[in-house]
Amino acid sequence: MSNGSFPPTPRRLGGTLVIVLAVLAPVCFAGWLVWRSLDEDGTEAAGDKPAAATATSSPSPAGGAPREKPADSKPGQSPERTPDGGRALRGKVVVIDPGHNPRNRDHTAAIARTVDVGTHRKECDTTGTETNAGYAEAAFTLDVSRRVRALLTERGATVRLTQDDDRPYGPCVDERAAIGNEARADAAVSVHADGAGPGQRGFHVILPASVRDGGADTSAITGPSRHLGERLVHGFSTATGTAPANYLGGGEGLTVRDDLGGLNLSTVPKVFIECGNMRDSKDAALLTDGRWRQRAARGIADGITDFLRGTR
Repeated sequence: MSNGSFPPTPRRLGGTLVIVLAVLAPVCFAGWLVWRSLDEDGTEAAGDKPAAATATSSPSPAGGAPREKPADSKPGQSPERTPDGGRALRGKVVVIDPGHNPRNRDHTAAIARTVDVGTHRKECDTTGTETNAGYAEAAFTLDVSRRVRALLTERGATVRLTQDDDRPYGPCVDERAAIGNEARADAAVSVHADGAGPGQRGFHVILPASVRDGGADTSAITGPSRHLGERLVHGFSTATGTAPANYLGGGEGLTVRDDLGGLNLSTVPKVFIECGNMRDSKDAALLTDGRWRQRAARGIADGITDFLRGTR
C-alpha cells in the first residue's frame, strides 16, 4: 500500500466460536441433569404442584385446597406398564372408597342416623377431620382417590369410586361395603387421613378383624386383606418416603379393628389406609401438598398392583 502499512490481520471468528461452544456444552448438560434430579416425577403437571400454586384450580366443594387434575408420569417413563407393553391389571376390578364426603357437613342429620354394621349400629357417616388451617379430610380423600383411579386405569384395571362428589352426602358405611361387594372387586381400599394429636405422625393401614356376628362375616377376607394391607404399607412408604405411624401399630403400619362397617360388611379383600395425621403440622404440610398427594396415590396404586399380581 502507498503508506507502507500492512493490512489488519483477519479475526478467527470460526475458531473462537468452536472453543466457546466446546466450553459451554458440558456446562449446559450438567445444568440439565441438576434440573432433572430436582423434578423427581419427570414432570410438573398442574396436579403435581401444591394446591396454592395451581393457577387453573377451581375451589373444592369442601373449601380449603383447590381441586386439581391428577398427574401421571411422563410418557415413556411410566411404571404402570408391564415389560411386555401390556397392561398389568387387565380384567381386575378395584373399588376405591374416598372417606366421608365434602358435602356431609351440610347434611348432619342424615349422616347421624345409624346403620347396622354387624357387631352393632353405627352412624351412617361423619364429616371427618381437617387440618388446623381448615383443609378437610373429605377433600383430601377425594383428591387422592381420583389420582389412584387414574393410575390404576392406566394399568388396565376397572376402577369404581364409592362417591365422586356426585351425591349430597355419604354413602353410608354399609353402602360403601355393598358397592365393593356388588362389583365383586378384586380389592377395595378406603382412603382416609387421621385426626390424632400433635406429634403423632405417619400412616397406617387398618385390617378387618375376624368377625362373625349378625350380617357380618369376615372369615373369608381376613387373610387376603392382610396381604393387601402389607403390600400397601410397602408401596406407600416407598413412594412417599414417610414412615409408619409412631403412635399405633407397633411401628409396622398395621392395625386391626372390628368396629368399622366398611370392613365388617365387606365380602371382598378390603382395608383402610390413614395416610397421615391432619392435626400434626408436619404431616399436614405433606397432606396439603399436591405433589406429595400424587406420590401417596402412586404408593396406594403400587400396593394394590402388587397384591393383584400376587407379588410378595
